[in-house]
Amino acid sequence: MARKLKTYLTQSGFYDLAVAAPSMQAALEAWGFTHNVFHQGFAAETDDPDIVAAALAAPGIVLKRAVGTSDPFQEHAAPPKSLPAAAGSPKPASRPKKVPPPRSARESSRAAILSFEKAKAAREEKQAREREALERRQASRDRAVATAEAELEKAQKAHAKRLAALEAERQKIDQRREAEDDAWTKMREKLERAIRDAER
Repeated sequence: MARKLKTYLTQSGFYDLAVAAPSMQAALEAWGFTHNVFHQGFAAETDDPDIVAAALAAPGIVLKRAVGTSDPFQEHAAPPKSLPAAAGSPKPASRPKKVPPPRSARESSRAAILSFEKAKAAREEKQAREREALERRQASRDRAVATAEAELEKAQKAHAKRLAALEAERQKIDQRREAEDDAWTKMREKLERAIRDAER
């Protein structure tokens, strides 16, 4: 049997957050928290009729209002015009007394729970699409890196081949220089002997 929705409050950054959810765990998932802010005293159930009405009108949707204000909660809230003195760190949410559920009929409660489940499914579908898009971008980057690495390896092999050819040419030139030096040495010695013989 589906559980009745409750309204939970917390604070994140410059905003107070509210959500109608069947459990604290469901609220944490809707807020995107990986740590339990309820155990830490930074979140609590609320019975404020205005907040409850706004949250139950959009089950599973995270509603916001600027921190430190009494503005109505809405899905897209404006940022605070000025920061309260304690805005730097979230303060534990008070635990107000629970009140009886609103005067909605059982059908309305069931519709609200179904609406929450629909919002949860939409959120999970969005997260799945974002994961798929991230995986596609990663695959594209991997292909680009593999192509670049292949081009680098190809260029390195071509460079090594050219260096080997130049080295072979250098060795041939060195051999020719040595042969030229030997021939010149022999010719110079011959000519020097001829000069000495002529001077006698």
